[in-house]
Amino acid sequence: MKKIPFLLFYLISISFSSCEKDDICEATTETTPKLIVEFYDVLNPSTKKNVTNLAVKEINTSARLSFTGTSKIKIPLKTNLDLTKYSFILNSTDVTIDNEDFLQFNYTRQNLFVSRACGFKTNFTLDTTIPYIKTETSIPDGYWIQNVVITTSNITTENEIHVKIYF
Repeated sequence: MKKIPFLLFYLISISFSSCEKDDICEATTETTPKLIVEFYDVLNPSTKKNVTNLAVKEINTSARLSFTGTSKIKIPLKTNLDLTKYSFILNSTDVTIDNEDFLQFNYTRQNLFVSRACGFKTNFTLDTTIPYIKTETSIPDGYWIQNVVITTSNITTENEIHVKIYF
């Protein structure tokens, strides 16, 4: 009878000791980074400019992100393709003055193993020849995006600005 408590203690000890740090993905672990875009005033290029009712919609999906009153946004890139095309709609809540431009980001991908619990993450490198393609809707209303500047081609963290958009 004395062996039962010892056996129970032994089994519980073994089950807890088999857990490793890798079994839990810490919230601070870096995963696939998003593209960091910052907006600037085209008339005063050193001044950040807040967007108003900006909708960013990935083409051919229903995914739509909304931003207002901010000069910096984060948008995901596709991890299964070498390009992601977005519709950037300024003043998206007012159909009489909304303005839509398209940006397609071209890149290569590198999948990296993070840990057993976190799995893989994907880092991106924007194409050195044609990192983006800017187009407009089929009914031209003038580009609201005046200029796009790639500040960092390697997208490995969310700690830096990757793209500057001037409007």
